[in-house]
Amino acid sequence: MSSVERKIENALKIDVKKAREKIVEFIKRKFESSKADGLVIGLSGGLDSSVCAFLSVEAVGNQKVLGVFIPEKGITQSADWKDVQKVADILKIEVREVEISEILKAFKMAIIGFDEKNVLAEANLKPRIRMTILYYYANLLNCLVVGASNKTELKIGYFTKFGDGASDITPIGCLYKTQVREMGRHLGVPESILKKTPTAGLWKGQTDEEEIGLPYDKLDRILVGEELGFSAEEISSAVGVDLDTVNRILDRIRRNRHKILPLQVPRL
Repeated sequence: MSSVERKIENALKIDVKKAREKIVEFIKRKFESSKADGLVIGLSGGLDSSVCAFLSVEAVGNQKVLGVFIPEKGITQSADWKDVQKVADILKIEVREVEISEILKAFKMAIIGFDEKNVLAEANLKPRIRMTILYYYANLLNCLVVGASNKTELKIGYFTKFGDGASDITPIGCLYKTQVREMGRHLGVPESILKKTPTAGLWKGQTDEEEIGLPYDKLDRILVGEELGFSAEEISSAVGVDLDTVNRILDRIRRNRHKILPLQVPRL
């Protein structure tokens, strides 16, 4: 193992127990300072939202956490609802379901010049509709919206701006995807969720790793290498990924940085 590879591996290691304590304390502190009455989480049946639910319940109690399952007919799998129910049963939290097919249809009919051929623009409507539903419940019940984006997604911009990237707190934004899985095991997240193929549910058969073009274990190591200041050549050699792919990921970080910046306003 080269020194670069060793440093990357060491940087990916976390003390899961300490990380759990810090994240729970973060949620608790933000919740108390906001004077909110509860937390709202969009539960997809996936790993990230499930981990957020476990941590949120630990922070504020199950009576103050509302899960919202927002499926789309023909896209969302029946297994996702079963996994949401597993999480709800373990944590004893309320879950409400809002199916978005008709809402999406209304959007498409109302938008002048809507282009069916632009798959990505249409797909990005879905997380923005889901965000609107979550914030409706947040307004209705005086709650904070808990975002489920992880550090991997945030760094490469793998989320929809003002969609699934919109939240009041983002408790696992400090954890890379591989670390989120480790946290999930530590918390007791059901095995079916831990082993599930990650997907944003934007279209039928869509998976994160296929869309990104790289498995998360490789991607996380590239991102850690970048964070440690290593060159693309050093990262490529240490991670075992070709240089073109490493450069593509590094370019994606630069191009999508705007997604995590605060509102851009002029100085007077």
